[in-house]
Amino acid sequence: MSLSDFSIRIAPQPQSVISVTPTIAPLENLAPQDPPQPEQNTNEAQSAPNEEELYGRLPAQPVLEAPEGIRFDFNDGLRVQFPETGGPWHITFRDIDTGVILYSQDVGPEVYVTSVKKFYVKFRLEIFHKQELDDFAQRVKKNPYLAGDEDQQPKPFFQHDYDCKDKVVMIQLPVPTIGDTLGWFPYVEKFRIKHQCHVLAVLQPHLADLLRKQYPEITFITREEVSECQPYACYYLGLFFKGDVDHQPCDFRYIGLHRTAGWILGVDPEEERPRFDLSAKRIIPDPYVCIAVQSSSQAKYWNNPQGWHDVVAFLKDMGYRVLCMDRDRVHGQGLVWNHIPHGAEDYTGNRPLQERIDIIKDADFFIGVSSGLSWLAWGCHVPVVMISGFTNPTNEFYTPYRIINFHTCNSCWNDMRVDFDHFDFLWCPRHKGTDRQFECSRLITSEQVIKTIKTIPAFQKHLATHPHTS
Repeated sequence: MSLSDFSIRIAPQPQSVISVTPTIAPLENLAPQDPPQPEQNTNEAQSAPNEEELYGRLPAQPVLEAPEGIRFDFNDGLRVQFPETGGPWHITFRDIDTGVILYSQDVGPEVYVTSVKKFYVKFRLEIFHKQELDDFAQRVKKNPYLAGDEDQQPKPFFQHDYDCKDKVVMIQLPVPTIGDTLGWFPYVEKFRIKHQCHVLAVLQPHLADLLRKQYPEITFITREEVSECQPYACYYLGLFFKGDVDHQPCDFRYIGLHRTAGWILGVDPEEERPRFDLSAKRIIPDPYVCIAVQSSSQAKYWNNPQGWHDVVAFLKDMGYRVLCMDRDRVHGQGLVWNHIPHGAEDYTGNRPLQERIDIIKDADFFIGVSSGLSWLAWGCHVPVVMISGFTNPTNEFYTPYRIINFHTCNSCWNDMRVDFDHFDFLWCPRHKGTDRQFECSRLITSEQVIKTIKTIPAFQKHLATHPHTS
């Protein structure tokens, strides 16, 4: 197995390393840094840009200067660029937190080296003059005892330990989807607080507008502005499939859609709600419940044909107005189209997210699927009834009103043996084309959902204060 297969190489010499293969290219072949290519989890049905356009491109040349014309930074993991003349040198990458040597190699002029790992690592960069190491090796041959004498060992002429305090760090999360960004963004703030750095957050404008005033210490920029910046470090938040452990420490399907951001940024992965402006006065005086039924893939829908009809009818019998907050009144592909439920009031439309928040925040509770508006409702501190069978409950934020039927096929989204196909609206990796397709949500009954609704304190209070309800 080669080193590019992430094998561990252990040699008998004192300089044994856990080695990774660098990216090496002549300086004249360098282009602006190619951003990673994550998968998109389109939590709400909307048009997304091509994947290669998601992340802004950083300068090809590292932005920090070291002696002898060497440049480095942490904008694509740790990257180091050596000048056209000089050397040869010996370069070492260390993980300060684990004490592991990640890379140790002789290099010459016109060499460009990057670490394989692109997520947060507290790197130590050491650069030696190769001749000094060679001279020491010759002395050790004559006197082996010198090998263990630290005072005699050559010292790097340049050493830099990662420390972003008071420096500019860019965190890119420009996906257009609501749920992903809202789930990830609290970890951006955790990173800023932990490191006391200046964070540039790359967001879609409609999401930046929602969050900017709630996170005044963070600077929000667009993807187009990335190329104008020269940050100390840059990290990419996304969902990386197919066994990618270069852009994330472990596959997000193990740890949850939102908590993966904490792992990528090296902060506490404990979930935290995004901050919203909840100061608007109540708009609707009547008791009401908000629902959202649409999503970007049929697997995310509640596919029980009677489900929404029964639940909406039940809520109306209980004296509630039922407001459908989806963007699209009708959504689907090909021969499959989904409509808002009969009896629900049509509050759909491509309205600003703050307008939706101003309504959702005063609902007694919210009922939705694994899509962006459920994450929005969670940030509004409203009880969320989440109906989902294709994801495992660990995938989303915790809610005591999570509904899943474990007697059926379930949790394929978090199955490491399959990869989600973003281009197949009818994706069902285990049972597509059979009678069992989408059984994970088809077999979630309206009775199960109604029983869960009855446990919500706000619902119980509503019944106590509205005795006219049946």
